Amino acid sequence: MALSISRRVVRSFGSLSALGFREYPTVAGRSFQASDLSGRIAGDNLLHAECFSLSKGGPSFLGFRRFSTTILTPDSNGGAFPSDLLSSKTVLTPERTIGLYEDLVVPVTNFHNEDHGLMVLAGDVFDVPIRKDIIHRVVRWQLAKRQQGTHSTKTISEVSGTGRKPWQQKGLGRARHGSLRGPQFRGGATMHGPKPRSHAFKLNKKVRRLGLKIALSACAAEGKLLVFEDLEVPTHKTKNIVNYVNQMENTKKLLLVDGGPINEKLKLATQNLHYVNVLPSIGLNVYSILQHDTLVMSRDAVNRIVERMHTPISR
Repeated sequence: MALSISRRVVRSFGSLSALGFREYPTVAGRSFQASDLSGRIAGDNLLHAECFSLSKGGPSFLGFRRFSTTILTPDSNGGAFPSDLLSSKTVLTPERTIGLYEDLVVPVTNFHNEDHGLMVLAGDVFDVPIRKDIIHRVVRWQLAKRQQGTHSTKTISEVSGTGRKPWQQKGLGRARHGSLRGPQFRGGATMHGPKPRSHAFKLNKKVRRLGLKIALSACAAEGKLLVFEDLEVPTHKTKNIVNYVNQMENTKKLLLVDGGPINEKLKLATQNLHYVNVLPSIGLNVYSILQHDTLVMSRDAVNRIVERMHTPISR
C-alpha cells in the first residue's frame, strides 16, 4: 500500500490569492510553505515551478510539481511525517483511487528487512491510469521484436537435384513435367514458404513509455512493488537469496532491478534460481514485469527510471 500525497493547483482567484498568498501541496493533510517544505525534504530538485496562465493577459500562478524521487525522514524538530510512520514496515492507507497521478510514499527496506525511511514515488510514473490495450500493444511489440526470424525454406532453384526433364513432353499419357524439384514431388521445393526476415514493427516511443508507466503503476497499486536501499548481499551464496525469497509472501517469481551494473555477488547468488531474475534499470521492460509476482527496485533504480520517464522524447 502506498500513502497518497495530493497535488493541488490554484485554478481560480480566492480569498487567499486576493491577499497575496498561494496554496501549496499538502503532505499527509498538513500544509507547508515552499521554504519549509524544501528544508524538510532532501534534494535541490524536488520542487519545480510551472506557470499556469488563467486567462489571456491575466496573472499567472505557480503550481509546484515534484519531478524526482527522494527519501523523506523527520528531523529533530518534528518533521512532516510522524515518527511511528518511519518505524513501521508497511504504510497502511485507506482505499484510494488509482490513476490520479498522485505521488506515493513507500517504505524503504533491504534484504534484512531493516528500516531505511520512506521514499516518494512520482505520481506521473507510478500512479497512471491502467490501460490493458496499451499493455497488449507493448507486449506484442516486444515479442515480435525479439523473434529470431531465421526460418527458411528452399525454393525450386535452391533444392538439390537434377535439372533434366523427367520424361518426354508427349506420347506417354502422363502429366507433363519439366523438373523433379517441383513442389509436387517428394523432396522438392516449398512454395511460398517462410524466408529469413524481421518480425519487428514500429511502435511510437510515447506508447512504449506509457506501457512501462502502466506496468509500474499496476505493481504499486497491487502492493507488488518493493523499494530497497540497495541490492547488496553479504556473500555469493544462493541459500541467502532463497531465504530472502521464502520470507516474502505470495512470491513465486521475483524480479530484482538495480540502478547500475549488477553486483557480481548478486549475479552469482541468483544465476541458479529460475524464479529470481536480475536486471539493470536500463533493461526494465513491460514483459519482464508481467512475468514476475514481485518487483524489487533499489532506490537508485527508481531515480533512474523516473529520470528516464521525464526525459523529452527525441524525434
